[in-house]
Amino acid sequence: MMPRLKDIYQKDIIPNLKNKFGYKNIKMGPKLDKIVINMGLGLDGNDSKILKACENDMSLLSGQKPVITKFKKSISNFKTRKGTNAGLKVSLRKDRMYEFLDRLVNIALPRIKDFRGLSIKGFDKNGNYTFGIKEHIIFPEVNFDKVDKIRGLDITIVIKSQKLDHSFELLKQFNFPFIEKKETN
Repeated sequence: MMPRLKDIYQKDIIPNLKNKFGYKNIKMGPKLDKIVINMGLGLDGNDSKILKACENDMSLLSGQKPVITKFKKSISNFKTRKGTNAGLKVSLRKDRMYEFLDRLVNIALPRIKDFRGLSIKGFDKNGNYTFGIKEHIIFPEVNFDKVDKIRGLDITIVIKSQKLDHSFELLKQFNFPFIEKKETN
């Protein structure tokens, strides 16, 4: 069964973007490549119980097992050693990517307290969008009672597109809640 958001993308969003930007064919339009979810643990990465709990939470909210990332070099000010655990990351592609994006936009982001929207400054020069979430418990899959500490997530949406405004328009079509610019006179 095809994810709901992927179906909407193929039937509605691609033709809308083709008409708006004047693509010669639908393959020229922007396309989601992958979503990378990252949870940095810092000093807590050395504790196996905390690492296992965070790994379970990440696997619940992403739908697949995360990879444990390691520090690349030792930095004494941050009390890190080369080769020790730094955090967790998951790369989502294809159907899991669309399912996660659907849950993120329609369920998780509206659950954030005092949420006003996502900043449009999160785009890089290639059109990829990155933003952070301060509480990983906004996802309904994570059981709030079993969480020992609230942790943050970094989410990067990798988009194959020709221009930055094409990526922005793609995410707007997916109903991303961006902060609207207010005109000042």
